[in-house]
Amino acid sequence: MLSLFRPKRQKPPPPTVSVAEGYLPIESAHSLLAAEHRRQLLDRIWQYTALSHAQFTQFYLNPIHRYAEQVQQLPASENHHHAYLGGMLDHGLELVACSLKLRQSYLLPTGAAPEDQAAQTDAWSAGIAYGALLHDIGKIAVDLQVERQDGRLWHPWHGPLDQPYRFRYVKGRDYHLHGAAAGLLYTQILDRPILDWLSGFPSLWACLLYVLAGQYERAGVLGELVIQADRVSTAQNIGGNPNKALQAPIHSLQHHLISGLRHLVQHELKLNQPGAAAWLTQDALWLVSKTVTDKLRAYLLSQSIEGIPSSNIAVFDELQSHGLVESTPEGKAIWTALVTQGNWKQSFTFLRLQPALIWGNEDRPEAFSGTLSVAADDHSTDAPASPPGAKTASTGSRQSSFLPDPIAMEDADYLGTLLDMFDSAEPEVREEPSESALGISNPTSDNPGQAFLNWVKEGILSHKLIINESKAKVHTVSGLVFLVTPGLFQRYAQEFPGISQGADREIEEWRWVQKQFEKLKVHKKRDNGQNIWVCQVQGPRKKTTLKGYLIEVPKLFFELPPPDNPFLKIKKN
Repeated sequence: MLSLFRPKRQKPPPPTVSVAEGYLPIESAHSLLAAEHRRQLLDRIWQYTALSHAQFTQFYLNPIHRYAEQVQQLPASENHHHAYLGGMLDHGLELVACSLKLRQSYLLPTGAAPEDQAAQTDAWSAGIAYGALLHDIGKIAVDLQVERQDGRLWHPWHGPLDQPYRFRYVKGRDYHLHGAAAGLLYTQILDRPILDWLSGFPSLWACLLYVLAGQYERAGVLGELVIQADRVSTAQNIGGNPNKALQAPIHSLQHHLISGLRHLVQHELKLNQPGAAAWLTQDALWLVSKTVTDKLRAYLLSQSIEGIPSSNIAVFDELQSHGLVESTPEGKAIWTALVTQGNWKQSFTFLRLQPALIWGNEDRPEAFSGTLSVAADDHSTDAPASPPGAKTASTGSRQSSFLPDPIAMEDADYLGTLLDMFDSAEPEVREEPSESALGISNPTSDNPGQAFLNWVKEGILSHKLIINESKAKVHTVSGLVFLVTPGLFQRYAQEFPGISQGADREIEEWRWVQKQFEKLKVHKKRDNGQNIWVCQVQGPRKKTTLKGYLIEVPKLFFELPPPDNPFLKIKKN
């Protein structure tokens, strides 16, 4: 069947056009894919397919080239994952590589005779790769407004861009629409011979069409693999744990966000009173944005939920993308409103939710007796976070104007971790022991330094804290335990906001926790009396340093200390 495809005729390069300031140049697929991290991903994809060069070119490289020509340097999201120039192309390649890695654990189609599975191996691998590659392509059709240099709007069904371009995100966009919009574009990526070939495998064809229509719940294993690959790529890019993401059930993040919000509103937040973080009106539930987001992150971390974005704006985007919060008329997640009750009044930035999301058919509290007035102009006070390896240029209002100064991706070090993970063994799915079985309790204690130490030990025991891995905050080196600062202390302060109870308002909470830890005097000091040590990290693709504390007694954390991290070495000077 592979021999049915004739070699693709190369397209002529786009004509040379002078690029005006604020516009991005058109690049060929070869130029876009020449970046080292993308070449590595293509090599990995080829390894997973085990095809000849000619077959790989026809089945994978040609569609990927067409995909690159179509997405150019567009980002994959505005403020969440891969939110930088070229992010859409990176995300697509990562999804293909990861989905093919995951696919190796499956014999497809499920339940078919072994000889049928063997005959359909290449078709199912290709179908999974296409579903992964085209997973988010609908975004360039409905989420973005792209303008050519001559002032005309470009739509992706016109074919690849032929002029320098600039773009902006559409105000008030429907965050679920892009899943259905892939149908506008996938025939530009998958040519007629490929579609003819895939349509000859009815079960595969049905699953792929469901994925391309955004109906993952009907797409069986193919849909599950695409979602898992998406989780891994997203978690790695925003600083989460991709191995945990692999183990997460489908749609778990949406489920955890809803569960966390319900828990906070029903059990922790004050409602409808001065000093509260939530107000219920007749038509909406209003949650103070920063307070509730910090508490939501802390609660999810305490429940061992990984992959939660560390920046508030990324959490807002996640809530918005799942339709859990209502957007302002300007398409933002954050509302500004004045709350008035008698003589008391105060302005807040809010997340707005439908009350039914929290209470369903249950009896809900009485509505706020005061007034809540929405401000005419909403402005978020949270600055967007730069993605890993991205340098953010001043762009003015990203919501309302085209992006005049492109965000450049200077490096892709995080991709090294992702590629290394593909080579590692599949993560073992194990049942986590319950907190009660481990004897884990709230860390509040008369000795806050000891409470922090107990939290670290319990986190290691329950696997909430990973050790000796990329992104880990705890390592073993030279027979000692290395606690990374400030990351480990920041994680503790995020999980237990307000832990200092205002003891020292002059410093951040994590610094206060660090001072309490130092008072225990369980760490080793340097010859010059300083507390902080530096470790050299020598990985397969990059070299960097970590700062932290050295603990001379590993039994404070481990019954049997694990082997040293081979990539870490204590710097003596």
